[in-house]
Amino acid sequence: MKVLLVDGTIVGRKTGAILEQVKMYIQEFQPEMELVILSLADYEHQFVDGRPLGEYNESMQEIARRFNDADGYIIATPIFQGSIPGVLKNTFDLLHPRTMRYKPVSIVANGGTYQHHLVIENQLKPILDYFRSLVTPNYVYTHTSHFDADNNIINEDVHDRLRELARVFVQYAEMSKHLSKETLDNH
Repeated sequence: MKVLLVDGTIVGRKTGAILEQVKMYIQEFQPEMELVILSLADYEHQFVDGRPLGEYNESMQEIARRFNDADGYIIATPIFQGSIPGVLKNTFDLLHPRTMRYKPVSIVANGGTYQHHLVIENQLKPILDYFRSLVTPNYVYTHTSHFDADNNIINEDVHDRLRELARVFVQYAEMSKHLSKETLDNH
C-alpha cells in the first residue's frame, strides 16, 4: 500500500517535522507500507482554473499523478490567517473528484493559536468529505509551543496523539483494501 504524506505548504518546516514523526509511527505499526512524502514546496505551481489536466505544467501533472497513484494520505497543513494555505486548496482543486474516493486520510495541522484547530473541522474535513475520503476521526493539531527551536516536537502528549493517529490510520488503510473504488452512482 502506497501512502502519500502531503506537506501542504511551500514555507516553514513544522508540517514537514510532523510528517516525519507520523511516518516513523506508521512504520512501527505497519513496516510494509510504502510511505512517500510529497512536499508542495518542491513543485512549480500554477493557478488551477478548470482547464484539462494536460494543459498544466509537468509539476502540476506530477502532483495529480502522485495523488492518483496513492492508496491513502496523511495531509499536513499549517493554518494561515484562519485558513488552509492557498497552495493546498489549489492542489485539491487540481484533483479529479474520484481521486481520493474511499481512501484513508488522516490530518495533522499546526498553528499559532489554539483556536485554529477549528479550520480542520470547518474547511479541511468538508473538502475531504467532498472527495468521499475515509477520514480518520482523530486529527492532531499542534501549536508552536509544542516545538523547540529546531522544530522537534517536544510535547509528549502530541507524540502520544501522533502514535494514536498512526495506529488508527493503519486500521483504516486495512479496511479500505476491501472497499471497491468503483461506484454505483455517477457522482
